[in-house]
Amino acid sequence: MTTLIYGSSQDCEIAFYRAFEAADIAAMMAVWAEDDDIVCVHPGGPRLAGIEAVRESWRQIFAGGPGLRIQLSALMVTSTLQTAIHTLHENLSVPGDNRPRVPMIATNVYLRTRSGWRLQLHHASPAPGQPPPSPATSPGREPATSLH
Repeated sequence: MTTLIYGSSQDCEIAFYRAFEAADIAAMMAVWAEDDDIVCVHPGGPRLAGIEAVRESWRQIFAGGPGLRIQLSALMVTSTLQTAIHTLHENLSVPGDNRPRVPMIATNVYLRTRSGWRLQLHHASPAPGQPPPSPATSPGREPATSLH
């Protein structure tokens, strides 16, 4: 497998969310730094550290296959020559499922490595002040839950 070189933190972030939507574990792991210092926190989940733990979490999330759509908004970037911190909102949806979903606030930390920019940390949590929709807003359906 050829190692992809991401020329900017933005390129790496685009690849991350494309892999997320495609449920592509190989593409997902290609964006991560190749050391055991990587960290991933999914909404409501524990801190996962290291390549194996992060890979296994994405494998479980992707087990249902592709279908998730992610619209990004409110991007803020702080960067230096070696590090970039992106904070943004992830607006998740499933085609054909019109239930409103709580937006996620995500923090992605990227490092410039010998192999280009790589993701070091992804942390997502529900946006405060955005309660899940009540069952009354979606008759006959369970309330929306986190998708990752």
